[in-house]
Amino acid sequence: MRWVICAAFMFALAPSAFADDLDVLRGSQTVGPATFTRWTGFYAGGHYDYSSGNADFSKATQPLLAYSLRNLQLESVAQPSQWQVLSGNNAAHTSGFGGFAGYNTQWQDLIIGVEADYTHAPFSAVAINTPIGRVVPVGSSLYSVNITGSGSLDVTDFGSLRARVGYVFGTFLPYGFAGFALGRGSYSVSSEISGQQSSATPPALPCVVSTTCVDYDFANATAKSSTLLYGFAVGGGFDMAITQNIFVRAEYEFMQFAPFANITATISSARVGAGFKF
Repeated sequence: MRWVICAAFMFALAPSAFADDLDVLRGSQTVGPATFTRWTGFYAGGHYDYSSGNADFSKATQPLLAYSLRNLQLESVAQPSQWQVLSGNNAAHTSGFGGFAGYNTQWQDLIIGVEADYTHAPFSAVAINTPIGRVVPVGSSLYSVNITGSGSLDVTDFGSLRARVGYVFGTFLPYGFAGFALGRGSYSVSSEISGQQSSATPPALPCVVSTTCVDYDFANATAKSSTLLYGFAVGGGFDMAITQNIFVRAEYEFMQFAPFANITATISSARVGAGFKF
């Protein structure tokens, strides 16, 4: 009889005991929501910058020479304005400082925002001049052509307004960006073309100036100070939260400006900085 009573007692307790075990298997215990580092809202900070600026002067003398030779058959036939006198790319390195400010929106681990940055990092690029001397036939004449030139570019400030997308990994926020670039600088370009035109029969150079031998010499230049440069900016980096409101960052940015005076300029920047989230 005892075993019957014990069996009945165990049977009465079994549903609740087993139910507790099965509840665990069914996942009925509550699990807290996923949490992510807060990046949403306004932020601002400062950075240290190391930049490499490149200026392409290879086509800078073309419009100046074309204007100087516009009335000569020499240009229409031989096109000396297209001859490259100045070097292609000339790099300059500099360091500077600046700041940034922006606003983030956050969808759990996805960050989308907008940011503006400014950097003061003056640098100068000077073109390498490679004078050209040639003799070319044009119709029944013979021309000696000597071309020389100079070019320089000084950039003082640059910055960008960019859209930013990032993804949260713990306290890290890796991100990429693209946007509009602005810069401020000054440039100057000069050219000089000279030589002789011989129309003797047969033409010969060098020759003595006469009715069949003419000397020519044309110089031209263009310059502008505090001109506005504009183009595009792309890059990426990461922010790392130190506290709830303080973060540090490292990033790389590439800028390319639209051609001005037939000069094409680019800036590559590496930066480290720190910021505050409001």
